[in-house]
Formats: sequence, structure tokens, C-alpha cells
Amino acid sequence: MISLQIILSAFALGLLSSFHCVGMCGAIAFSLPTQHLNNRGKVAGILLYNGGRIITYSSLGVIFGAVGRTIYLGGFQQWFSIIAGVLILLILVQSMLPTPVLHLPGFKKMNLFVQHLIGGFLRNPTFGGMLLLGMANGLLPCGLVYLALTGAVSTGSISDASAFMAAFGLGTMPAMFLLSYFGFLISIATRNTIKKAVPFAIALMGILLIARGLGLGIPWLSPAFTNHAAEIIDCH
Repeated sequence: MISLQIILSAFALGLLSSFHCVGMCGAIAFSLPTQHLNNRGKVAGILLYNGGRIITYSSLGVIFGAVGRTIYLGGFQQWFSIIAGVLILLILVQSMLPTPVLHLPGFKKMNLFVQHLIGGFLRNPTFGGMLLLGMANGLLPCGLVYLALTGAVSTGSISDASAFMAAFGLGTMPAMFLLSYFGFLISIATRNTIKKAVPFAIALMGILLIARGLGLGIPWLSPAFTNHAAEIIDCH
């Protein structure tokens, strides 16, 4: 069972990441084709757009959760959780360096492909088009989404990984909804102030994953691990 602290950290990461989203994806949210709709229709369109993003995040959670499940049944979840937490902290350190050390392969090609999809959906002023627009937006390469997926894999469960990514997506929703509805960007000063809290949320998630992997016997935070692989093999 996934710990409440891990889910809350995923939501907090999403909440703080939303101010990064405002800067990176704000133009898309601002350009939603809702001008022809009344107030109720506008709200529905914005909810569908954000719901599409959450659907994509949750679907990615299912895919990566299957990977985590394999690790879990192999008896490696404890070590993977620790390694994932350490990697998150290392990525956080890299983000503070003037020149990134690691580069993701295929990043530019993926970005161009998704942008092409988004351009097509922006020209489709229907509710279905706005849902698909949100789903495509959720595929945009994003370092913070990658961090969330790392946390999702470490849950060792398909359902927990999906819930983890859904919580992350819900965290990004308030700022993105307000941006689309009111049609303005949050002031740069406010955004920069809140952005300063993002590294702390990322560090917290990394620390929680490490603590979870250590199996310290602390309920919810760091429960003791059971060798489920041995349980499956033992038929007596």
C-alpha cells in the first residue's frame, strides 16, 4: 500500500511544478479555443483540457508501474526505491549547475512531434479536441514529469503508480485552470518566489523514497519490507 506521505509529496510536487508549467505551457493554456463558449462551456473545456493531462500522466503511471511491479516481484523494490531517491537528488543537483551533465536521447524529436499534435488540436474548437489537446500536452518532455515517473516506478504497483501520477497531475491543475479561465499569467515576481520552493519539494520526494527503501519499520513513512518474491515461490 502506497504511503500517504508519498502521495502528498506527489501532489505537492505537482502543485509547485504548476508554476513551472505556467511558464513552459502557459501559451497553450492561454490559447485554449474557448472564446466561442459561454461561461459554463468555458469551465467544461478547461476541465477537459486539464483532465486530458491527468489521463496521460495516469496512463504513464500504469506503464511505468508495470516496470516497477516487475522490480517489486523480483525482490528489488527496496534497493530501487533507494536508488530512485538518490537519482532524484542527483538530478536536482544537476538542475542547479550552469551546464547540464546528462542529456536525454530523442528529447528534441519527441518535443517536435508532440508540438505538431498540439497545433492540430488547438485548431479543433470542440470539447473532444480540448481533451485530446490536454492528453497531448501531457506528453511534452518535462524534467519534473520524469522525476514524478521515477517516484511512480518506486511504488512497485501499477495502481499505486497510476495514483501517484494522478496526484501529481491534480497538483498542477489549480494554477493551470486559473491561467486558462482568467487569461493572464501570474506575476513574474510571484512565480519566481514560488519556484524557489520547487527544489525543496523535489528533495523531499527523494528523501521519502530513500526512507521508504530503508524499511525502517515506521508506519506509512518507512514500513518494513516483506520479501514478496519469496512468498510467491514458497508454496508450503
